[in-house]
Amino acid sequence: MQPVNFQLKNEEQTLKLARCFADAFKEKNLGFAHIYLSGDLGAGKTTFSRGFIQSFGHRGNVKSPTYTLIEPYQLPEITIHHLDLYRLGDPEELEFLGIDEICQDEGICLIEWPERGRGVLPEPTLSLELKHPGSNQAQGREMVATAHTPAAQAWLNLTRSHFESDPQIKD
Repeated sequence: MQPVNFQLKNEEQTLKLARCFADAFKEKNLGFAHIYLSGDLGAGKTTFSRGFIQSFGHRGNVKSPTYTLIEPYQLPEITIHHLDLYRLGDPEELEFLGIDEICQDEGICLIEWPERGRGVLPEPTLSLELKHPGSNQAQGREMVATAHTPAAQAWLNLTRSHFESDPQIKD
């Protein structure tokens, strides 16, 4: 599948892109997704997750579950599990946490630091890599999104259309 690049000038654009992903997910009526979020510390993975989860109706804080590893959000339309595997010692620990039940083919799993769960995690529906385009974090972020199924590619294309047509995104 062909990756799609998004240029994000600030936190607000990261949140807007997350909302576009959520809206397109709803429009496509997708039943589940495993979204891998990769990138260095401070790249915007949790910011994206916050915008995505709040787009489904969550009104509280969304923090990175760095110490708990998993934070479930039981929302009216869908259940979202937010995982942060940064502190995971061994991928097999995920089996003890019930990863098979958590990442069933229903709901959404947002998985930060998926490389730490390699071999145990389900295959991604969508991979999102956030990175700083230069040495200066003030220059914004770049997100490279890669779909892993035809349905995810259609979701990604609709997301790009929503994001690019938003008048607040344009210069």
